[in-house]
Amino acid sequence: PLLTEPKVCSAPPETPRVESSPLCCLTLQEKLLSHYSSQLAVPEVQASLAPQLARSICAQLQNFLRSKCPELPFGSLFLSGPLLDGLGALAADHVNLMLPVVLDAALWNLIPGEDTVVRNPQYWMIKRTDLEYFPRGRSPWDRFIVGRYLSSNALNETLRKMLVASINWPAIGSLLGCVIHPVMASQELKLEVKHDQVELSITLFPVAEMEDKVLLAAPPEGLVENLWLESFYRAEVSKVKELDAGDSGARQHCLRILNGICKSHPALHKLSGSPLTHVVLHLSATSSDWAEESLADRFQQVLEELVSYLEEGVLPSYFNHKINLFCELLEEEIDEMGFMVYRAISEPELLLK
Repeated sequence: PLLTEPKVCSAPPETPRVESSPLCCLTLQEKLLSHYSSQLAVPEVQASLAPQLARSICAQLQNFLRSKCPELPFGSLFLSGPLLDGLGALAADHVNLMLPVVLDAALWNLIPGEDTVVRNPQYWMIKRTDLEYFPRGRSPWDRFIVGRYLSSNALNETLRKMLVASINWPAIGSLLGCVIHPVMASQELKLEVKHDQVELSITLFPVAEMEDKVLLAAPPEGLVENLWLESFYRAEVSKVKELDAGDSGARQHCLRILNGICKSHPALHKLSGSPLTHVVLHLSATSSDWAEESLADRFQQVLEELVSYLEEGVLPSYFNHKINLFCELLEEEIDEMGFMVYRAISEPELLLK
């Protein structure tokens, strides 16, 4: 800091005191690490309490489904999301609950998204087969058929009614020391959980696994109700961790910082999660140096790659190049993000405010 009376200063001008303005002397890497630890890291108490609460609610929901719908072969519920995978949760405020829908492969097959009315390769339809040999009723999931297809919408609506009307959430909340409310207005199956130390949103996703595909009952809004969304989340996390294990890389560290920055930035929050992970995976195919000391270089490179993808308006999925991960973004959103990221290439500090 400047002194009000310079004459009092005894230090000669040729030995300036560097520590008086330390931020100016930090490298980009030091700034990134400092910003993450001070602004973006989830407090430890919340990071352990939120999953613990979610697991308790998960167990209660599993018990309810087994007693209420013993005829439906649901698998064991499990937790998913950034808070558990270590790739960059900004707060301990959201967890996904995955509810496996166990299908008999002899009675169902997949119709690719390109062959459906939406012509979108990320969506699939699950078709009931051989009805002439195995009539309706042979599969416990036949009650959710709409026009020979397993309806993600019909299944979600049945689960919604249960969440809203059939489960005694006040009693469960009292048992767990929190307040639990199903969210009525959301298209998704959501629970809001309030605890003294954490507020948590839990989203329930029925998930079907067939032919090496992971499909979520998450149809696009206002379109065909029979569509299932292909999820690459598990593959993304697994691939990033596998690559880091192979070369002692810092991809996960880079993603934690990038996700934290984008989630907390009003113009960039839609880039967090899958888009950033796929950029890092694409970049890993061409850039081999992911050592911790190269973190800032890779951070800059991710920004440069992002600008290229945003200029094209296309970010191909790492696992299926037919899928454009930007397809649901508006043109104005892409322009705004592109402008912001382009500026950040020369002034990364813009993202650290």
